[in-house]
Amino acid sequence: MAEKFLTDSEIKHARTMHKTKVHALQLAVAVALLGSWQLLADHKILDAFFYGRPSGVMHQLGVWIQHGTSIGSIWLNAWVTFYEATYGFFAGVILGIIFGVFLARNPTAAEIFAPYIKVSNSIPRVVLGSIFVLWLGLGSVSKVALAFVLVFFPVFFNAFQGTREADHKLIANARLLGASPRQITMKIIFPSALSWITASMHVSFGFALIGAIVGEFLGAQHGLGLLIATAQGNFNPNGVYAAMLLIAVMALTAEWLITKLENRLLNWRPTQVSGSEL
Repeated sequence: MAEKFLTDSEIKHARTMHKTKVHALQLAVAVALLGSWQLLADHKILDAFFYGRPSGVMHQLGVWIQHGTSIGSIWLNAWVTFYEATYGFFAGVILGIIFGVFLARNPTAAEIFAPYIKVSNSIPRVVLGSIFVLWLGLGSVSKVALAFVLVFFPVFFNAFQGTREADHKLIANARLLGASPRQITMKIIFPSALSWITASMHVSFGFALIGAIVGEFLGAQHGLGLLIATAQGNFNPNGVYAAMLLIAVMALTAEWLITKLENRLLNWRPTQVSGSEL
């Protein structure tokens, strides 16, 4: 039986249909979950005082947008959390890549710093958050520091391992052809480690948000974490879920942007078409 090859237009159409089907099913799952939650709360199977309800969450968001919150406008609080998470994310990614590649390229330095890195990574993040609040105060700097720590280690370990997984034969051949250490790092090692680095970035922004939120819980003047803590203290589950919804929107937007960046940086990879995509 002759094997049938799909044309580019057929492959593109199949991918579009698959994505449409997936998005429709995702929407159906969301509607089913939210609808069930609303029905259970309306029929008092779930106590709305403790569990809230989707209509209450939307109402809470409307109140915050129109009248603000007890700690400032909703946009100010969302911006503060986004600012803290973004700065911590970029600082953690940049320094994680630099130190990961450097230590992987210098085995002696890696052996010297290995115990210190392991000890630093083992410290509970809540403890670090408390320390940063004491050292740096209740402002955004302490939250950025905690977000940075949460992002740095995943990126560092992936950059370190990705660098070590680079093709040693290719590196040896480049050296024979007269390539400098800098050229080897930038042209061979870094591109090889890039897929590892971008993989860590997908989870790292979520970690940055966690760092910002936890830091705001420990002590802050503004932010979605403080808004959640305030709603919790007032027994307002709808307020907690509303703030969580804004955090989820931030995380999904960052994930979309990181995916776009990954596709641009790794566009040299051959496109693989699997059966599930068709």
